Amino acid sequence: MSVLVYAEHDNKSLKAETLKTVAAAQAMGGDITLLVAGHQCQAVAEEAAKVNGVTKVLVADNAAYEHQLAENVSLLVVELASNYDHIVATALSIGKNFMPRVAALLDVAQISDIIAVESSDTFVRPIYAGNAIATVQSLDEKKVVTVRATGFDAVATDGNATIEAIDIVKDAGISTHVCDELTESERPDLGAARVVISGGRGMQNGDNFKLLEGIADKLGAAIGASRAAVDAGFVPNDMQVGQTGKIVAPDLYIAVGISGAIQHLAGMKDSKVIVAINKDPEAPIFQVADYGIVADLFDALPELESKL
Repeated sequence: MSVLVYAEHDNKSLKAETLKTVAAAQAMGGDITLLVAGHQCQAVAEEAAKVNGVTKVLVADNAAYEHQLAENVSLLVVELASNYDHIVATALSIGKNFMPRVAALLDVAQISDIIAVESSDTFVRPIYAGNAIATVQSLDEKKVVTVRATGFDAVATDGNATIEAIDIVKDAGISTHVCDELTESERPDLGAARVVISGGRGMQNGDNFKLLEGIADKLGAAIGASRAAVDAGFVPNDMQVGQTGKIVAPDLYIAVGISGAIQHLAGMKDSKVIVAINKDPEAPIFQVADYGIVADLFDALPELESKL
């Protein structure tokens, strides 16, 4: 039994979600190999070697993998797949992009977005925007699995795996990287923040999101938004939390002016503590909140900020 886990990184450091994906791989059983594909990514490989439970780190360091294009990475993973029973990646943008290609090339069914592992071939995943939980068993010889990192606790980084360089270069030649357009912020990354405060349609306009900034600064929080707020043009869609946005599970989630549509709840209901501020006492968000304030947010937010 052997598991190949694709490491999420930016060529400089390993993403925290990889530590949670390795936890899922441990539950599947067998030896775990971590694949680092990138360019000038030796620092990532050394960081990956310290991940607990990993026996080997494979490093594919080549310009073809610098931007982790799905067409190239999928060919690399398929080339390595013959030595592994499970191919596992985090259900982030890169993993969601290349893993379906891997499944298609191997002619197996992908099991997406798992939140628990019952055995080496049986997994638990949410369906219908999290309204139901399905337990699925794969009969395929090779299991291609993406992991919702919020469902697992990160493993420790006290390991000492061997690092092996591989010289497999796969360039499909059918796509090129044009540019990255990244939002720069001094606040924590939304997907990895320990505290998140999100605004919804109740914020009324984009200017009112400034009411969240003082609280976010005091709590060291990231700022998110509901789909309704994004669709209304209040904030850019990289702030969206929900089924079609970022899936988050911070220690503290504060929902302000968010009614609690299914789509939004699917993206944040695994948060450790949920606080809701809404003037509608019947808002669905209160059904999942640990603490609820029935109040006008324009009164509650300044008072909350003053008392922090």
